[in-house]
Amino acid sequence: MQRLAKPLVFVLALVPLAGLIFIVLTGRTSANPAEDILLTTGIWALRFLLATLTITPLRRLTGWNVLIQYRRMLGLFTFFYATVHLASYIAFDRFFAFDEILADIAKRPFITAGMAAFVLMLPLAVTSTRGWIRRLGRRWQMLHRIIYVCAIAACLHFIWKVKVVIGEPVYYAVFLALLLAFRVVWQLRASQRLRRQPARA
Repeated sequence: MQRLAKPLVFVLALVPLAGLIFIVLTGRTSANPAEDILLTTGIWALRFLLATLTITPLRRLTGWNVLIQYRRMLGLFTFFYATVHLASYIAFDRFFAFDEILADIAKRPFITAGMAAFVLMLPLAVTSTRGWIRRLGRRWQMLHRIIYVCAIAACLHFIWKVKVVIGEPVYYAVFLALLLAFRVVWQLRASQRLRRQPARA
């Protein structure tokens, strides 16, 4: 069953892209297809990012250690959808006018946040292989904590883009806040347990 689970997750992760391609090819987009492509790929990049961050808390709460084997796949799909999102912006929104793209990064906060999130993903994607994990050792875990900064930037990118006080972007931000709070509480409890051990000894 576990042998089939990974290929199944892989195929399911491609369903949003397949659905988007189908909608575009059959002319079922809105009056602004470029915006549909940008929004869909961006939302799915954020969803996969949050799903990646959910793996560790879920594993700790349930004891399902098997979940850890899906974290790298979800992280790479995050990068994949983020890359498609960025490529769509460059091609369909700015038509490869890189001077305009640089101006957007400098002047539009939501573009700045989105670009920051993507740049932060780059070293995480590059060092996701087993070879890099061996080379970096403990430094690998420290490096991959950047994912939390990346997630914050991605949520800000979405919120500032849509400019809403309530709605889907805010829900994602609240979910991220809960994940960060869980990590802080878990670390505090772990520190308390370590301090108690010498006292017991």
